[in-house]
Amino acid sequence: MPKKITRFMKPFWKNEDGATAIEYGLIAALIAVIIIAAVTFVGQDLGNMFNQVANNI
Repeated sequence: MPKKITRFMKPFWKNEDGATAIEYGLIAALIAVIIIAAVTFVGQDLGNMFNQVANNI
């Protein structure tokens, strides 16, 4: 019986397509979080700078 299970499961152990797709998904999510954080941080500073320029004019 264990040999049958081993033969049945062997192709699944070798197949890494699902793991690769998950890894790409995690990388894409991390990049999205970094972009959102950067835009939020720079956006506030940029808004403050435009307000200072507008007040000086």
